[in-house]
Amino acid sequence: MKIALLTRNPKLFSHRRLIEAAEQRGHEIVPVDYLRCYMNITSKKPELRYLGEKLTGFDAAIPRIAASHTFFGLAVLRQFEMMGIYPLNESVAIGRSRDKLRSLQILARDGVNLPVTAFANDTTRTSDLLDIVGGAPVVIKLLEGTQGIGVVLGETPKSAKSVIDAFHGANIAILVQQFVKEAEGSDIRAFVVGGRVVASMERRGAAGEFRSNLHRGGTARAIDITPEERRTALKAARSMGLNVAGVDMLRSGNGTMVVEVNSSPGLEGVENATGVDVAGAVIGFLERNAKPGRTRTKGKG
Repeated sequence: MKIALLTRNPKLFSHRRLIEAAEQRGHEIVPVDYLRCYMNITSKKPELRYLGEKLTGFDAAIPRIAASHTFFGLAVLRQFEMMGIYPLNESVAIGRSRDKLRSLQILARDGVNLPVTAFANDTTRTSDLLDIVGGAPVVIKLLEGTQGIGVVLGETPKSAKSVIDAFHGANIAILVQQFVKEAEGSDIRAFVVGGRVVASMERRGAAGEFRSNLHRGGTARAIDITPEERRTALKAARSMGLNVAGVDMLRSGNGTMVVEVNSSPGLEGVENATGVDVAGAVIGFLERNAKPGRTRTKGKG
């Protein structure tokens, strides 16, 4: 196969591993800086060009689009889809997952267990928002943010109200979410590839840190997840329409709760923690599924 790796930085660990895995299996993989692409949008013969050359002959595309470049990155991926090139994750599915509010609404619609979440535009209803999620402490999240950035813990009613009012005063959209105390600063990342959990790890936050992100000093270890956790991870990925996903879950007194579904999960933490060749599993999925014209949108919403 000839695979396009849509990335701005092919030297990142995850991207190097995908390149290594593809080449070890005898495939050609070409890093493409999606911000330097331009396109001819036409119904008869859509084209993508990159650095003055037409992008042709590809069998599949692996989108590794930064959150800050979602809009243009997805436009490029849609152009690949228009050209009949198989996407590892489809543009519509990535768009769902990148919109935190939309993704939670879709997951809730499909019966996936979530922390109680509130959202409002009216700045006079802060007390009601806190009541909806069970009162302080609460987790306050920006609608756009990755790797734990834009996530704040409101430990008391007064501090939570101050943070919420400050964000609303700056006209910044936020979610207010139930704080799951029994998770004790840890979560589970299940790595889903093609309807199967190929690896899973527990992430634990640094001392005094409620966020478990590895980029914020957290640690990770391999774990065996329960059948309920496995079913929840697969249901969440399917609900988003993602072939490859990192599903983040909390163990709570009310069962497994999904907090996020990541459409471009990093490989470094999970491969180092588990020893599983996740990159190889991703390329193997493409080998089985990348057929011309198989770009039908999955899921609803």
